[in-house]
Amino acid sequence: MKYEFPIHGLMAAVLAAGSGGAMAQAQYPVKPVRLIVPYPPGGGNDTLARIFGQKLTEAFGQQIVVENRPGAGTIIGTASVARSAPDGYTLLLSSIATHAFSPFLYAKPGYDPIKDFAPVTLLVIAPTVLVVNPALPVGSLKELIALAKRRPGQLEFASAGTGSSAHMLGETFKSLAKIDIVQVPYKGGAPAIIGTISGEAQMMADPAASVLPHVKSGRLRALAVARASRLPDLPAVPTFAEAGMPEYTASAWYSVHAPAKTPHDIVARLNKELVRIVNLPDIRDKLKDLGSDGVGNSPEAFGQFVLVEHAKYGKLIKEMGVKPE
Repeated sequence: MKYEFPIHGLMAAVLAAGSGGAMAQAQYPVKPVRLIVPYPPGGGNDTLARIFGQKLTEAFGQQIVVENRPGAGTIIGTASVARSAPDGYTLLLSSIATHAFSPFLYAKPGYDPIKDFAPVTLLVIAPTVLVVNPALPVGSLKELIALAKRRPGQLEFASAGTGSSAHMLGETFKSLAKIDIVQVPYKGGAPAIIGTISGEAQMMADPAASVLPHVKSGRLRALAVARASRLPDLPAVPTFAEAGMPEYTASAWYSVHAPAKTPHDIVARLNKELVRIVNLPDIRDKLKDLGSDGVGNSPEAFGQFVLVEHAKYGKLIKEMGVKPE
């Protein structure tokens, strides 16, 4: 016997099938979410990932698993996210390094920073602080530049590895100051800071989020901060403009990206929660303690921001002729 499917039943079946994806997205997440940090534990990226990861865990009722995947100037961890399923269950704690530095430093980075990712939001901007080992006989930016010019090729600056934020921030300082200083690459931000504290390297240009605690403790001396105004927690440290180098305006940033083609509803859900978290009083206080400024913008605004940073630093890297070792 031929069965005639009622039209209203047919429509209901079609609508149910079509709404399955939307229903799944509305329930997102239904299992733990991995947040990939392309750096070793202990650095500024890792600290922020765990702060925001904990708050997302509380909001979603699902564990946000912070997974450190360092190597090759953020390339390894970043490329792994680009290749992940676009389902919202693998995210990237992205940064100026992953999307504005590293893609220009490697011939085959394994990902396209624009095409392979869906922007979620800009979380934090962290101004650069130039620090030196306290044993170095300089008390100001001008004195450091003068010393470097007297000792060309003898002073060294630490970085978290070739292509890292600290590397490019240091190279930018080197170029603008017209001095000959040598990069000492470490395997991550925390080892680079330890190397500067121990005196293996004499200086480091790094985001405030990473170096501020060590400046407060006296283990590092801050000479200048790349910010329009002084950091409230370091009122005695001048801005680069006040110290005589107004052209140095580089600041690091931290953000969240998902793989390209991640459903819009999932990106919107993530954005809504992360923007809410950025504006929580306790998070604002934590960011202030790290010398950072919370942002929290729309995916569209963040996408435009990345395009500008990508173009700016691509041009700068080409002009400086910086290549990975």
